[in-house]
Amino acid sequence: MKIVVLAAGTSTERAVSIVSGTGICRALRALGHQAILVDVFSGWAEADPATAFDGDYDVDQAVAYIHSFDSMVEKEKNTRRVFFGPRVIDLCSAADIVFITLHGSNGEDGRVQAAFDLLGIRYTGPGYISSGIAMDKSFTKRAFQGAGVTTPRGAILTRDDDGRMPEEFGLELPVIIKPCCGGSSVGVTICHTKDDVIRGEKLAFSLEKSLVMEEFVTGDEYTCVVIDGKPYPIVSIAPKSGYYDFSNKYKAGATEEICPAPISAELTEEIQALAVKAYRAIGLEAYARMDFLVRKSDGKVFCLEANTLPGMTPTSLVPQEAAAVGIDYAHLCQLMIDVSMKKYQG
Repeated sequence: MKIVVLAAGTSTERAVSIVSGTGICRALRALGHQAILVDVFSGWAEADPATAFDGDYDVDQAVAYIHSFDSMVEKEKNTRRVFFGPRVIDLCSAADIVFITLHGSNGEDGRVQAAFDLLGIRYTGPGYISSGIAMDKSFTKRAFQGAGVTTPRGAILTRDDDGRMPEEFGLELPVIIKPCCGGSSVGVTICHTKDDVIRGEKLAFSLEKSLVMEEFVTGDEYTCVVIDGKPYPIVSIAPKSGYYDFSNKYKAGATEEICPAPISAELTEEIQALAVKAYRAIGLEAYARMDFLVRKSDGKVFCLEANTLPGMTPTSLVPQEAAAVGIDYAHLCQLMIDVSMKKYQG
């Protein structure tokens, strides 16, 4: 197959996306696919998209080329009128499918997917509506609550609410503050004092126009991917220090991750069932990863969020879950393509 691995972009997770995209591109080429790695924002240098998939291809050279635009992206991402870089749409149109490995805004939020739907371009992962709901934690929370998916109590704040305290929303300290559409724990603050709240709000509002303030649940962290409606083995996540923030997510050895999680069969079934329920509540398809907390005080399970384009880096969680059932990285990439193609059948 001719495959564009669409990566990088303009979000705070650009660097992570490039790592994910690099691994996917290498894996797909090892399987015999004509895969090429493309930055959605900086575009493609070659003149003819029709021949882009032919001949030899150097993944390392492609990665270096993409990184050469990092400073330009940072400078132009908020001023350039057109998001798609030169020849990106032509390339994606020429491909059999686009493997979307963009993380964060402008990629995981459904806007790229919506554009591709209008243009008749096939892509991996969920569609634009469910992607948009999952990306915005305020909409995710409403969808979970409406479907009976247990999730922490919380409130949605806009910049007009800057400076408001938890008690105004029926919450008590400590609370956790998150940008509504951020990923990889960027901009997240655990607030034990009112000064923490003020600092957390300013940080989140510096990144986005809205945030989620919710009760801070102390407990053990788990994650479960659902692929084509089927839950996979659960990963237990235990950071060696602090909580599961950006550093602990992507620094090798910073977090102990065990898959399958060393928990009871009953808890495994409960988390997996809740993962499928959350998947359906948002109307997801193809694949998505759900994150959970199990409260230490009473064992209550909370679903925190859904990740529609989960990371595929060397330390990412979904490859670990697939490996637990005998699916290696390359064949996981193939599976993600296969289940995504079902969107275009019938």
